[in-house]
Amino acid sequence: MTNITLALSPELEQRLRIEAAKQGLEPDRYILNTLQERLLSSPTSLPTEAELLQKINIGFSSETWQQYHALIAKRQAEILTPAEHEILIQLTDRLERLNVDRIRAMIQLAALRNQPLTELMQSLGINPNPEIMDYA
Repeated sequence: MTNITLALSPELEQRLRIEAAKQGLEPDRYILNTLQERLLSSPTSLPTEAELLQKINIGFSSETWQQYHALIAKRQAEILTPAEHEILIQLTDRLERLNVDRIRAMIQLAALRNQPLTELMQSLGINPNPEIMDYA
């Protein structure tokens, strides 16, 4: 086993000793347990740039977009049936989930590249949809 020496402030050392005593452990065992819990609960690997780009590019197929726009047109014309309305709600929910995943991936990629999100979006040719912005 490898030994690692840590320089702790007196306040931190005291807090570690108190927490270890509460659990009936020696301070070194408490520190080891805490580190293991922390490391095991965190993701083992960060997504790669390629994986993030793949998430950013996921979207509806052209057929699904056609269906979605046709249902929107029917809704605007006020001829949407209850069954079609349910399909439109399901498609809208799917689209919103995809967009949330896409935005999260863009934020992660911007952080990975150490650049502002707006700059990343511009470099990828991603512009906010004016139709979506009308809802704000």
